[in-house]
Amino acid sequence: MAGSALVVQAIRAILRERGITYRNLADLMGVSEPTVKRDLGRGDFSLSRLDRICDVLGVTVEDLVRNDRPLINTLTELSQKQEAALVVDSKLLLITYLIVNDWRFSEMMSTFRIEENELISLLLKLDKLRVIEYRPPRRIKKLTARNFSWRKDGPVQVFFLSRVLPEFFNGSFEGTGDAFHFVGGTLSEASRARMKVAIAHLVEEFEQLARQDSRLPLDARNGCGAVIAIKKWEFSDFTLLRR
Repeated sequence: MAGSALVVQAIRAILRERGITYRNLADLMGVSEPTVKRDLGRGDFSLSRLDRICDVLGVTVEDLVRNDRPLINTLTELSQKQEAALVVDSKLLLITYLIVNDWRFSEMMSTFRIEENELISLLLKLDKLRVIEYRPPRRIKKLTARNFSWRKDGPVQVFFLSRVLPEFFNGSFEGTGDAFHFVGGTLSEASRARMKVAIAHLVEEFEQLARQDSRLPLDARNGCGAVIAIKKWEFSDFTLLRR
């Protein structure tokens, strides 16, 4: 089988495994559904288009062309049990967050008050939970995909909404590079769907920049948080005034 056919076959296998339709893939890539169908039908798309598909699916070109290991070898989300284990231990949750964001063993040691033996113990726990593969003394392989996300309404998201989000919004947004905008209006179903796609693209750009900047030294980057959301909603005090 030709190399291009193997790549297309691998992409289709990932789509089936994850329940992603051509329409879903097209929305995430910012192209039309017929374009995706044509590309995967002919298998003669450009290298830049292939890179785009890989970014959206959270895989590498190497993952697609190698046949000596499973194609679906990374986690797009953790199980309920895995997340529950993280939220009861703040240090375990911290180390998971850092590893997902490509921090190295030495960087974690130099930045946080965690002794080496304690860090190794935490890494062994994450290895047992199958969040990472840890090989002493300092080899860490994360098992999360590039498009990894926390479970919707899962333990980590509940923790985030109850503990992290209030603290995030209680602070100011006046620093260099900070931004805060709250907008409200009346939108049609089609317009909300369009905004949802735009948000997905913005989140993807944030993640690409984070992966790119993870190669920089620690003193050249800072922790950043962004909350980007849209839903059909009206402030409850306003709703009480409706006829």
